[in-house]
This record gives sequence, structure tokens and C-alpha cells, in this order.
Amino acid sequence: MISHRYRVLFDRHRRTGEAALVPFVVVGDPTPDHTPAIVDLLVEGGADAIELGLPFSDPVADGPTIQAAATRALAAGATVTRVWTAISRIRERHPDLPLGLLSYASPVFTRGVERFYGEAAAAGLDSVLVPDLPSAEAAPVLEAAAKLGVDSVLIAPPDASRETLFRVARGATGFVYLTSRAGVTGLSAVVFRDIASRVADLDRLGAPPAMVGFGIGCSDQVRQVVDTGAAGVIVGSATVERSTAALAGAGGGPMDLVRFIADLKAATRHRWRNGASLGQADVPTVV
Repeated sequence: MISHRYRVLFDRHRRTGEAALVPFVVVGDPTPDHTPAIVDLLVEGGADAIELGLPFSDPVADGPTIQAAATRALAAGATVTRVWTAISRIRERHPDLPLGLLSYASPVFTRGVERFYGEAAAAGLDSVLVPDLPSAEAAPVLEAAAKLGVDSVLIAPPDASRETLFRVARGATGFVYLTSRAGVTGLSAVVFRDIASRVADLDRLGAPPAMVGFGIGCSDQVRQVVDTGAAGVIVGSATVERSTAALAGAGGGPMDLVRFIADLKAATRHRWRNGASLGQADVPTVV
């Protein structure tokens, strides 16, 4: 199963030769009421899909920027119920936009797996990623997600073993989150040499499309991801930083966020501008 919204997105980009741009924001930062307006700005800038973070007190896969956003959201009263309400508002405003959620395992299991995924589906989510749940232990979550009509996103690190890649390829249904490096989220220099081979490996294993995240925060890095053959680029910490500044009225305010996303989106057309043939299976050389 793959959500029809993701399928439409990936099919469209397969025809045009571009990659998807997927910004990430923490729901409830700075308050739950602000999140739908932030998503509106991201869509205005050209975002193809959105990844939403459920705020959690111990986000072990996240760096300081996203940790701080989760802390602000929790201090503002973000709860799982209020997160569902905010996501429902986003879905009403953007009925065709693919929406994914990143939630740590504790909220999922504390609430009850089937209840959590049922509420996620009712709110309008297309997918859920649980980053601290290893693929080898994900069976209960994958079964509940499939039963309740929510896609499962699994993480593949760039140094993943063949066994791990096989589990990810077989278990993921929405897309594969291919991390650009080991460690936690946050802006940094990223080396993309190994990403192209991981994209090709996943493709050979029949995995859903791979999107690359961790450390990506500028158009040059987006172009490097596009050159790996990945289906999309996930931009987290850089989006969170600019969303915070936009709401605070810093710099150019909200339009700075729109322009930032528009610049990243333009970079996702790098493959198309370079004349890559549509549907080409070969992975370009990373430069």
C-alpha cells in the first residue's frame, strides 16, 4: 500500500524528472494554533509534501534546533490530542498535500498502537515514521498501520547492512527515509558519496521511493541530493529555524520563509534542467 497522495506526487515527478521538496516542522511550535499557518507558507513556497513532528520530551534522533522546537511546543501546551486537531486543520486547508508524521515510540505505545494509528488516519495523515523503533522490531507498528490505512516510513542509514536494507525495503510503504549521515538531525557539512549507491540498492530491492534527510539546509545540498537519484529531499532544522524567525517578524518576516522554500524547490529541478531522461534508471554521478 502507498497513499494515493504520495503515489500522485512520485508519479508526477517521475514524469517531470524533478525531486520532491519536503520541509519538516514541529507541530505546536511556537503554539499548536500557529502550525497550520506555517504550513500555508511552506506550500506557498512550493513544498511538495510536509513532515510534521509530534513534540516529545526526549527526541533522541534530533539535534538542538528541533529539540528546542519540541520544548517550546510542549511548554505551549501541545498534546497528542491538540496535535491531531492541528493536523486536521492542515488537511482541511490542503486536501491533496501528502502529510507525514514523525513520532517517537513512547507516545505511540503509551497511547496504544491501534488507537494511535487510528487517530492518525482520522486526522488526515498519510504516513508515520517512528525513528527510534528499529526495523527489526517494527512488526506490531507495521501491522497496525496497514490495518488502519496509514503508510509506514522506515529509516535506512547510509551504512545500513544488506539485511537492514532488505527489512526496510519490505516493511516501508510510503517512502524510505534515507539519512545522509549517522547521528542526529541538524545543519552540517554532508558527504553524499554513498547515498547514490544506497538509493540504487533500495531500488533493486523493490523499496518505495527514497527521500534523503539530515543536515540538508541549502540549495547546493539539495542539488547534490537530486544527483543521487533520490525521489525527494527532507529539510528539517533549516526549516524550523526560519519558521521561528518568520513568526517572530525577524528579517523579512513570513516572506523570508516563502523565499527560502522557493529557492530549495527550484534546486529540486536540477535533474530536469540538466537533461536527465525521464524514467532513467541509472544513478547519476555525484559531484
